Amino acid sequence: MDLAERIARRRTAQPHSGFVLDREVLSPTVHRSEPVGRGSTLEALLDAVEPAFSDGLPEPFAVVGPAGAGTSAVITALFAALAAELGDSRRPIGTTTRAGSDQRAIRFVYVDARRTTSAFAFYRAVLSSLSTDSVPTSGVGTDDLRDRLATRLTRPDRRAMIAVDHHDEPETIDVSRVRELLEAVEESTTVVPVGRRTPAGWDESVVEVPAYRQHELVDVVTERTAVGLAAGTLDHQAVRSLAEWADGNAHDALAAVFGAAYLATEAGAEAIDDRHLEAAKADVPGGGVHVDRALALPESRQRVLVALIQVCDDEGDRRSIRTLADDVARSSSLTSGTVKRFLYELADRGLLERVSIDEAVGSEGGSGGRRPSTLEPRFPTIAFQALTAAQE
Repeated sequence: MDLAERIARRRTAQPHSGFVLDREVLSPTVHRSEPVGRGSTLEALLDAVEPAFSDGLPEPFAVVGPAGAGTSAVITALFAALAAELGDSRRPIGTTTRAGSDQRAIRFVYVDARRTTSAFAFYRAVLSSLSTDSVPTSGVGTDDLRDRLATRLTRPDRRAMIAVDHHDEPETIDVSRVRELLEAVEESTTVVPVGRRTPAGWDESVVEVPAYRQHELVDVVTERTAVGLAAGTLDHQAVRSLAEWADGNAHDALAAVFGAAYLATEAGAEAIDDRHLEAAKADVPGGGVHVDRALALPESRQRVLVALIQVCDDEGDRRSIRTLADDVARSSSLTSGTVKRFLYELADRGLLERVSIDEAVGSEGGSGGRRPSTLEPRFPTIAFQALTAAQE
């Protein structure tokens, strides 16, 4: 981000006062157009897509990196830049922005598998990226969307690279299924899986994204806070300490900054202090999951999570799952049985963790005497509550 943009953002934010100038910039769910500290990775990705610069369809490659390494950030930035330089996404597929050129355009499509969990949703996501024409959300079948995609991509001048992000997370559409869905247009498409693990049986090339080194993570947080917070809100030592705590995970670092800013704002404080940062860091589970996984859930599940967080707000509360389900049900229109089913489902998907508790009576195991368990979120709850649209 250049200096003029920084100044413009701060001037725009001044009438609102306060130390948070741009909350979106601080959000761990937002990716910047120029990822910080990822120059060598972007060069490796440019090597992988090199054929596209001479009108060739690149070979498949996977993008792999640990949690918080910025795999999503680099692929979204790359595809956005490629779309801007090599093709005009606002025009029908097959056009090019190169004046006077008749070269065939390659389209660069990003699919978020967290929000694309069915064949219908996948086809719709791809079609929506390939054309400005409206794609139905209902009233048509999956086969119809498949045929529409085939019609668009079977011509020799119509090709696409399709990045499938988060393919290796629970309940997402995996790479083998994506290839099945694209079988009719496999000659016109290149699949780029993006995630923490290489797809099973993958024999293509892999671009590895390393965890952030501490100084790189300092730069990431500094770049965000320089725009999102008023000058002097977080000093360099606080940022360095935060980067050391986050241990290479940019999501955790940004979730903590975002949470601290939220807590300070809610408390009516004039700045973020150590109490806000420590509370926000404590809210980010070690080895937890990205807050966006919770935000990608259906609204009914998000509402249950909001209610669960609220009923568990008391420090040290260790209510059993059955009791939690009853309490959540009382604050919603759902039955206790439905809530309990949702809670177990979310635990199976890794968003909640079942933890055993000591309880002399009221054991969920009944006569069997099985020790009851409670649930703990595996995602940053402060950021989730601030960002979800499922608040009552």
